[in-house]
Amino acid sequence: MSDYNQSLLTSDVVKAFNQSPDPRLNLLMTTLVKHLHAFAREVDLTPAEWMAGLQFLTKTGQISNEHRAEFILLSDILGLSMMVVSLTQARESKSIEGATEATVEGPFYWPGAPDVALGGNIAEGVVGEPAYYTGHVTDVAGKPLPNALLDLWSGDGDGTYDVQLSATPTMQARGKIRTDEHGRYRFWSIRPTYYPIPSDGPVGELMRATHRPINRPGHIHMMVSAEGHVPVTTHLFVADSPFLDQDAVFGKRDSLVVPFAKHAAGTAPDGTVMDKPYYTTSYDFRLAPLPA
Repeated sequence: MSDYNQSLLTSDVVKAFNQSPDPRLNLLMTTLVKHLHAFAREVDLTPAEWMAGLQFLTKTGQISNEHRAEFILLSDILGLSMMVVSLTQARESKSIEGATEATVEGPFYWPGAPDVALGGNIAEGVVGEPAYYTGHVTDVAGKPLPNALLDLWSGDGDGTYDVQLSATPTMQARGKIRTDEHGRYRFWSIRPTYYPIPSDGPVGELMRATHRPINRPGHIHMMVSAEGHVPVTTHLFVADSPFLDQDAVFGKRDSLVVPFAKHAAGTAPDGTVMDKPYYTTSYDFRLAPLPA
């Protein structure tokens, strides 16, 4: 096919999508077509490579279900998830400085975590080293936000999430807590550990084929929200965790890396008597106001 016909093909496909009555859909599809066609021309895409790509996407769809979000995982390892996160936070916060940085939601979020009393343990009975989390939720000026919601989830001490252990989520290491009248939060969980992303599917095959590391550093997830403010989906990363600089999904941000101090068995800050070593950590979340 001549260069002229290639350009004409792209133009014809773009014109076909211009029939859409939705301007945003029109923009998304026509821009996608232009970039896809440009990619095919730039790499001189062969039929075998094109078919391999289609088969990869087919396998990704076949392994995906309500508990296995392989397409989210694919987006994560391509850095697309983090790009969308960055664009969204910049758009919604209107470039207000000081808000806690967002990062990827990941494939293991599950709605419906149980409400846990302030100071409670979201990881009761879960394998792992106990850790006590404290801090505040404030606005970007440091004003406390009472009744802010923290929707929390993490893997166990082996880095495994409940949805990986059961056909249905058991809500282990998951919970929702509210800040007190001073915007303070506190809860018990475990000190997160690093873990490999799911590698038994097509995304794992791609990672191995490209010799990419498959681990994520230790982290706990949270969605933090308060009335009148932009919610943030983010993590806290363990400061001395392996793979901090090799996060397979590019989610680590320096501002979210926190130290976990280790303590001998004894009385914890909340008065709990611990019969084994435990950790403490603290972090203040700052939320930007909703745009006027």
